Amino acid sequence: MKKYLADILTLIRFVLATILLVLAFTGGTLGTAFWLFVIGELTDAFDGTCAAKWPFPKNKTPKYRKYAAKFDMVTDTYLGIAMGLFFIFQISAVIGLSLGITYGVIAVIIELIVYGKMMGHPDDAKKSSLAYKNFNLAKKIILARRMVYIGLLAFAVFYTLYLSEFALATKITITVIAAIVGIFLWFFQSQRRHNISRDAVEIEKELSKTKKK
Repeated sequence: MKKYLADILTLIRFVLATILLVLAFTGGTLGTAFWLFVIGELTDAFDGTCAAKWPFPKNKTPKYRKYAAKFDMVTDTYLGIAMGLFFIFQISAVIGLSLGITYGVIAVIIELIVYGKMMGHPDDAKKSSLAYKNFNLAKKIILARRMVYIGLLAFAVFYTLYLSEFALATKITITVIAAIVGIFLWFFQSQRRHNISRDAVEIEKELSKTKKK
């Protein structure tokens, strides 16, 4: 059962994101949206750790596991989009769209610089791109993009929390706990840091293959 835990956590995140997306269009309390997102993020924090700690035996790995990493990335994005849409439709369209446009512009610029094209990927980055010219710098820029995403999303989530129906003491307590958990995940879980710079890791793998050829 333990070896399925990572997949179960990812599936739970997908379900929570779907519920949050429905609430974005139908309405729901801000407290409900906040907890849906937070629980979804917690599943994201530990599914990779569970997969590493309780892997399937090599000769008994289910075929669907071939796409597990991609599904994990899709559900991460899905959860972020669901929260963004909830913020836009249920809280503030102006602030929500401003956050989305800000990240979108930054992401596009970084895509063009790192990959040499929009919607680029390590396996099809242009030879003239920064990924090939200066990999270490490209890796730092990719990590910076992820940090910008986390920062803007965190603002939206805690803005939602402080507008919610919770008592002020509860809001402050949740904020303190969230800060402690965030620090723990960053400094004590190496897998979490790897996930944040996952694009850069893929670039490094592809460049290694190219150099060997």
